[in-house]
Amino acid sequence: MADTINTKDQAKDQEELFGHPKGLFYLFFAELWERFSFYGMRALLTLYMVQEIFKAIVERDAATAVVYASYGSLVYASTVIGGQISDKILGMRSSIFLGGVLMALGHFVLAIQNDIAFFLALAFIVVGNGFFKPNISTFVGALYKDGDVRKDSGFTIFYMGINIGGFVAPLLCGWLAYEYGWHYGFGLAGIGMLTGLIFFWSGIKKNVFGDKGMPPSQEIYEKKVLGIPQKTLIPIVAFLCAPIIAYLLSSWEQNYVSGIFKFIGFAVLAYLAYIIFKLDNEARKKLIMAVLITFFMTLFWGFHELSGSVITLFASRNVALEGIMTASQTNALNSMFIIILAIPISLLWGYLSKKNLNPRTPYKFGLGLVLAGASFYILSISGASADENGMVPFAYLLIMYFIISIGELFMSPVGLSKITDLSPKNIVAFMMGVWFLSSAFAFQIVGFISKQLAIESTDVNVGGLDTLEVYTNGFELIAMYSLGAGLVVLLFSPLMKKLMGNVH
Repeated sequence: MADTINTKDQAKDQEELFGHPKGLFYLFFAELWERFSFYGMRALLTLYMVQEIFKAIVERDAATAVVYASYGSLVYASTVIGGQISDKILGMRSSIFLGGVLMALGHFVLAIQNDIAFFLALAFIVVGNGFFKPNISTFVGALYKDGDVRKDSGFTIFYMGINIGGFVAPLLCGWLAYEYGWHYGFGLAGIGMLTGLIFFWSGIKKNVFGDKGMPPSQEIYEKKVLGIPQKTLIPIVAFLCAPIIAYLLSSWEQNYVSGIFKFIGFAVLAYLAYIIFKLDNEARKKLIMAVLITFFMTLFWGFHELSGSVITLFASRNVALEGIMTASQTNALNSMFIIILAIPISLLWGYLSKKNLNPRTPYKFGLGLVLAGASFYILSISGASADENGMVPFAYLLIMYFIISIGELFMSPVGLSKITDLSPKNIVAFMMGVWFLSSAFAFQIVGFISKQLAIESTDVNVGGLDTLEVYTNGFELIAMYSLGAGLVVLLFSPLMKKLMGNVH
């Protein structure tokens, strides 16, 4: 019997469009607009905090670094909780809709010019993302039966929506913020999220998802806790969590979130050490490799996510952007290069596979870190071309994003699948949670680096040769650490191949 599903058999179960389940395209547009809202807001966030929220204090860059890192960490950590609630109680449909409503609310609250509203808005986005993000990707996979040969291409279409949203949003939201004011940019991000929700809701109404995404058990869904059905109680608790998260984010001087993540990190490492000790030799080697992959990915994202913080400030203060784009719009460059390069690099791996030359995962990770280091080295030498005001040519930033985007494509697409392949079956779900948490810990790296490169001044237009020296020296150190990590991975790749066994 064939181990793949015939697409004609699949067509009997679901309506199709362009050879794929019709529901895929509703999820595509829902995710595109959700990512539009998320990246549109992120492009403005650091500059808005520096120039508005913390403009009156000397440590405005440091305060911005702490809040940005805490927000990013909580955004990704919330997906672990949201995914569990969806799996056990709500189901994907209710979770996605609840998350979308919370995120839209957060974006629109951001449009209110008030410090308390600002932190509350970020909190709504954190909670909403926890319900939305892990479930919509899972929903795509649920549209295909096991073994359906179209699943990989379906995910390729879906992820293109992510990058289209990530490319267009900074350009439009950045333009609106620059021309008419910050809150118009944030408002457009909110409209984007609402648009995504409308697409998703229309898909449900047209029944394009069939019976997919429903609660795992209607009995559990309706079960009453404290006299309230869980389907109602969870949204209530989600809303009530927002003020608590807002308080954590606003307490930037105490930096409670950093302390929380240090505790979580220690607990996760201790538990992993306990599991590794109990496993047999073969499983132990594979799990050690899964932990190493997660560590290297965390390091890469820690450098990569500087794009929304330090690199945006560098673009604002020290890159000659006049007549090209605004500093917030430079956040579109990464997604632009991902769109341009994704298919050629995918074809490259296919070609190398036919020649039996496709590098195994450790080599790809090592090369990805080397490329990240090279990208920051480009920025570190930009000072040699600065004018008398400390402004460097835009070409340096463009080349930097081109190189780091290639590094991302070397690492990101393969990492998740290797975690599932290398983890013992009884802890795959736990390791997936650790993988998602790795992005949260990456933002702690972002916060640490951003604080080291903070400029102490209340002058919004700080810029100049002094800031150029701070940034280029910082970029040189980042380049050294990333290049060093990449070279270590490449050096020990033969050993890592043995740890991975038959996993490519």
